[in-house]
Amino acid sequence: MYSYDEPVYLISVVAKILEIHPQTLRQYEKEGLIEPGRTEGKMRLYSQRDIDKIKTILRLTRDLGVNLAGVDIILRLKERLDELDGIIEQLRSSANKDNSVTIKQSSYELMIFKGK
Repeated sequence: MYSYDEPVYLISVVAKILEIHPQTLRQYEKEGLIEPGRTEGKMRLYSQRDIDKIKTILRLTRDLGVNLAGVDIILRLKERLDELDGIIEQLRSSANKDNSVTIKQSSYELMIFKGK
């Protein structure tokens, strides 16, 4: 079994799974939204994490009408929130050792709901 971050899927497989044209994936890479791995022969390989990120991009663009510049901002903000959640978890860990500080954590998940 492959790990979540291990690049194993070829561009044609990802395009077929997501029902999009391979050129769409190339465009997302050109825009800096995704960064697939590469083989020694320079073939793109996508991980399950990449596929999940592409699904998020597709929901934002197709369902919510966000342009690629907006998608970039949203994804960067989510990454920053995830970093901050990591810092909070580290603080919580060290505070739990001291038993003198209580830290309340709030996790931010990117949830997208389809309209009626």
